[in-house]
Amino acid sequence: MESKELLLEAFDRLPGLVRQVLDGLDEGQLQRRPAGNGNSIAWLVWHMGRVEDAQVAAASGLEQIWTAERFVARFGLPLADSDTGYGHSSKQVDAVRASRVLLQEYYDAVHRQTAKVLEGINDSALDRVVDRHWDPPVTLGVRLVSILGDCLQHAGQAAYAKGLHSTSADTNSA
Repeated sequence: MESKELLLEAFDRLPGLVRQVLDGLDEGQLQRRPAGNGNSIAWLVWHMGRVEDAQVAAASGLEQIWTAERFVARFGLPLADSDTGYGHSSKQVDAVRASRVLLQEYYDAVHRQTAKVLEGINDSALDRVVDRHWDPPVTLGVRLVSILGDCLQHAGQAAYAKGLHSTSADTNSA
């Protein structure tokens, strides 16, 4: 198996994880924040897409799907166009509101761009330095693994938050 095939296999799992999390949720459930101050499912899925979108685009010299496909306008969030969610306050987390359809459409579009980038790389491309702000400088391979790790964590957090909804519903009906 070539490196790009391994990366494609790993990244190809993410849209399904997003779909599983979003399936069956209404807007109230998407916005509910665990313990009243945790990150909502809507925020987690949005942030997951924004992180992958921004970092893959920057490392590949592409425009972000967020702006290229006008998702920034479709979401209409009261945030800067470049915002990815890092360091968000509680108020900013609350501001991220979207339907599950829009969240899935955005993540799927981001994934298509990521897959296209991955299909076009080879092992030597993974050694290309994409960020000199770190010591040692970050290569494309390291950045892709970092993005994947971040996205998997957020997908897991969103799945956990969804599980809390069903636990809460079970408790409330008892």
